Formats: sequence, structure tokens, C-alpha cells
Amino acid sequence: MLNHGIVPASGGVSLPPIPWGGDRGVAGAGYATYNIIDYINLASTGNAVDFGDLTEGRRMAGACSNGTRGLFAGGFGDGGLKNTIDYITISTPGNAQDFGDLTVARWNVTGVSNGTRGVFAADGNTIDYVTIDTSGNAQDFGDLSGSRYGMGGCADSTRGLFGGGNDSNTIEYVTIDTTSNSSDFGDLSQARTYLSSSSNDTRGVFGGGYANGDQTTIDYVTIATAGNAIDFGDLTVGRRNSASCAGAGKAVFMSGFSLKVSIDYVTINTTGNAQDFGDLTVGRRSLAGLSGD
Repeated sequence: MLNHGIVPASGGVSLPPIPWGGDRGVAGAGYATYNIIDYINLASTGNAVDFGDLTEGRRMAGACSNGTRGLFAGGFGDGGLKNTIDYITISTPGNAQDFGDLTVARWNVTGVSNGTRGVFAADGNTIDYVTIDTSGNAQDFGDLSGSRYGMGGCADSTRGLFGGGNDSNTIEYVTIDTTSNSSDFGDLSQARTYLSSSSNDTRGVFGGGYANGDQTTIDYVTIATAGNAIDFGDLTVGRRNSASCAGAGKAVFMSGFSLKVSIDYVTINTTGNAQDFGDLTVGRRSLAGLSGD
């Protein structure tokens, strides 16, 4: 489990201590320009419930959390590309509040976290970071090896992984507590774009995506050990532009293209095909997911 403690702020405004978000999964934003935030109980199965609203509607934002606070960054909405970062308290349903701004307005954002720092890679090769417990603007982290969009992202307490995108099978990683350019990790089993990913403390899973059609493929990696991904199983339906998060031993894949409302889940430490979890309140694509785990 990631660090759920409060870390002293190194700059910006220190936000007040808050309770751990537990096994709550959250999905926010989506196409066309939804400001909807839903939540689910990852310890069971069932339909999502309304959580609140983002500060503005947008799609293709990135998300991450420290277990207590969740961030939604960037995206595309009314007026074009967004640099907005919102935050929520995962344990307490309600509307999002302003956290700060990304270094550059962008969409196709992918977020990862080690429980202290949130890292956002986006359309282009720029990587930003923030300290999640401290509101304020993002700072430059480094660069990906090249311009990427539509990636899946996951992390453990040390590394953040960015996989796929641009019809690629590439997986790159960063060491989250440092600032630097990404390094090669290995390859997905299948090149694809608009996939989603989540993880527990050991294993990352990458699901769905687009490659000559919506894909059902699920891959997994051991985050601490660089190498190629291994086949995990299949989603119940092909999904692209879905959201993923993890908790209570599960990884869930929520909604996706064609305005799917359904949610799938797998048990991360096993392998096998996904099963039905329930439904979101509104079917939508290009949304972002995070959890309190």
C-alpha cells in the first residue's frame, strides 16, 4: 500500500490533513465536456454513485492520488486545452476545488503517483510533477523519449510507468522521487493507443486500447523489474479511452468509447479474464480514474 501520511510541504499552500480514502474508486470528466465525478466501492461490486463535479467540464484529463486526495489535471473543454488541476477529498463526496495549474495547457494527460508526488505526462513529451498534499502549480520533471499521447500509467512507491500511445508498444519509466527524463522499461504485448492502466504495490496492468479497432487485451508487468509485459487475459468488451483505478486487490476498467457505461474488474495478483463490476452513472469516454488505495 502506498504512503497515506501527510508529508510536510516544500512549497505552495499546505492543505489540511484528511482521512484516507480507503477502497473508493473515482472516475471524473469525459467526452464531450463532462464535469461529472462518480465513485464506486472497490471492496465489493455494484453501480457507481454521484460524487460531485469538477470545476469545469473536460475530457482526456489525467488523474492520480495519494490515497486521501485525488487530482484531475489538464484536458480539453470549452475554450480549448486546459492547464487546470482540480482536487477532491476521496473520502468525502463533493465538488472539486482548484489546486493549481500544469506548466502547459494540454490534453491526453496520464497521471501516476507514489503516494507523495503526482506526475503527469501528456500530449508531447513533457512531464510535470506536484506534491499532492500541497496545492500549487506543477513544475517540470523531465521528458519522455518522444512525443506520446493516449498512454496508460501506473506506479508503485518508487517507479511510474507510461505504456503504449501513438500506436506504440513502448513502456517507459521514471523514478518518481527524482526529476529526470524517462528510461526504457520494456514492451507491451501489443502496440496500441488510448489504453488505461492501474496497479497495486507490485504489479501493473494495462487494459484495452485502440489498434485497428477497440481491444480487449490485458497485459501485466512487475513494476520493480524492467521487462516486457505478459498476457493477463481479456476485458469483457473492447475498450479505448477508458479509465482505470485499483484497490481491494482489484483493478477496474471503466466506460470507454461508444459511451459504454459498464465497468470491468480483474484480481491483480492472478491472471484471467475480466468480470462485470457494475455501471457508471453516465456512459462516457476519455475520462480519468483514481482511488483511495
